[in-house]
Amino acid sequence: MLIFDFITQEEIDDLPDDDPQAAFTTFVRIAQRRLGERTNQIDTDNSDGWAALSDARHGFMNVVVAAAKKYEIEPLSSLPIPRLDEFNENAHRQFRADLDHYLTQLLLDNSSRAKRDSVLVSVELKKTIRVCLHELRDATAKDKSLSETKRSELLRQLEKFDAELDKKRLNLLAVTTLTITLLSAPGGIWASGELGTKLLNTIWRAVAEAKVADDESRRLPSNAPPMMITGPRKDDPGLAKKSELDDEIPF
Repeated sequence: MLIFDFITQEEIDDLPDDDPQAAFTTFVRIAQRRLGERTNQIDTDNSDGWAALSDARHGFMNVVVAAAKKYEIEPLSSLPIPRLDEFNENAHRQFRADLDHYLTQLLLDNSSRAKRDSVLVSVELKKTIRVCLHELRDATAKDKSLSETKRSELLRQLEKFDAELDKKRLNLLAVTTLTITLLSAPGGIWASGELGTKLLNTIWRAVAEAKVADDESRRLPSNAPPMMITGPRKDDPGLAKKSELDDEIPF
């Protein structure tokens, strides 16, 4: 199996640009699914089937390690890839076990970072923001200075943001994106700098207060350093030195 047997160009284009860890874990999740779909179709009752199975598994290891190199996911990116004639079932099983070890660390770290960049959506916060969104939608719909195309786009963005409030946590980037989108739009409520700015300020104030309370309740460090992932065995080739890891993650 080659790269496009594991992931399509469209799926590659949709990978996060600004989060290497999230991009890598998404890549692996898609590749694992495609590997499973492919291997389920292989008849291993003959030598040709076993050869096809081995090629698929070797291809999976090949593209995953290559992706780890692209996203600088150490120490996974340093794992040696066996030659095809040296690759066997035990090598595949060991790689899958090690990969699961790395992914567990990455996924847990991704979750922690996501919480640092978001705020818990309480009933009070949702109510406050949706009152503001209702006024923003109403004002946008009535603004005759907007073109029909621009009005539709702004209303679509407001609806999209409203949907974010149904999630458990609200990403702060979504609030920033909405602010930039609305403040950069031509029109009466934005040109005057009064109603639109007032409503956005109300949203930001509510989010900021909720964020402070959220962080204090979980005692999150404000600027936590990136996590260094480690391998399951400290004596394996490609793993970081012990002195570099002791202060980061106690394994």
